[in-house]
Amino acid sequence: MAYLEITLQVDPANRVAAADVYSKFRQPFLDTVQGAISKQLLVRDEDVQVLHGFETVADAKAYLASNLFTRDVVGGLSPLLKAAPEVRVYDTV
Repeated sequence: MAYLEITLQVDPANRVAAADVYSKFRQPFLDTVQGAISKQLLVRDEDVQVLHGFETVADAKAYLASNLFTRDVVGGLSPLLKAAPEVRVYDTV
């Protein structure tokens, strides 16, 4: 299993809008992305994180290059971000 963690710097006033983007694309992610297993929204005072579960690291990297991510998700979130997202891919052992 692999994880894709995306950390987003979003002002508290924009968090509802960011959560709307998450909600809008959660099910399409689970239904259409190869190897997608899970997607969770994690919120804390400092930032917002989206944790994606995949079958493999290759699946996670392929998602980062997909239209769903680059056009839809990034396009919806870009106006809400204070800084560039921090993207990390993890493999489990």
